[in-house]
Amino acid sequence: MKHITALLGFMIIAFLGYSQDDEPLKYIQFSGVVVTEGESGNPQPLPYTNISILNTNRGTISEFDGFFSIVAEVGDTIVFTRVGFETVQHTISDTLTDDYYSWYQVMSNDNVLLPEAVIYPWPSKEHYKIEFLALDVSNDMRKRMEENLAEQVLKEMRYELPVDGTEAYSYVLQNQITEARYTGQYKPQNIFNPMAWAQFIKAWKNGDYKKKKEE
Repeated sequence: MKHITALLGFMIIAFLGYSQDDEPLKYIQFSGVVVTEGESGNPQPLPYTNISILNTNRGTISEFDGFFSIVAEVGDTIVFTRVGFETVQHTISDTLTDDYYSWYQVMSNDNVLLPEAVIYPWPSKEHYKIEFLALDVSNDMRKRMEENLAEQVLKEMRYELPVDGTEAYSYVLQNQITEARYTGQYKPQNIFNPMAWAQFIKAWKNGDYKKKKEE
């Protein structure tokens, strides 16, 4: 009786193992690296690339080193998009045997240029030329133009105007590069940097630290 019970247990375990091994994969961990061709011709990581699953609202972005990872289903189409680069699609094969799938995606620059659009407040260039030639530039207008283009006014505008999207992106990217460069060590202190001291003394002599007089 003991032998029969042990045999039945062994058969049940073998059957369950066989069923699990034969069960087709449905979900996998799709990971990889996104790169592009650098200036020297060597591949370099491409951060902030959008990786999405076609016809779904699921996706992720590549990290600073180009790495990405997302859970996908077998047969899903993965879409790689980034501004300035050609869109790439990759379909996950339905013949996979492992639930981990690695992919190395190379992105190419998109050289397609949009047609130039010039907007005029007049119906045509001819109308603009007529209106411009007939413009009466009075002394008051010339004086106001000179005041608006004064160096001090332009300098104040440079400090007061908010940055645009490109400048903000460059600033964030530069900070991330600096953080990655000094990971695991202390950042250099500008108090020992002679160039920083030279810039400080120059700004101090130029009066950049003086309080502005209220008008």
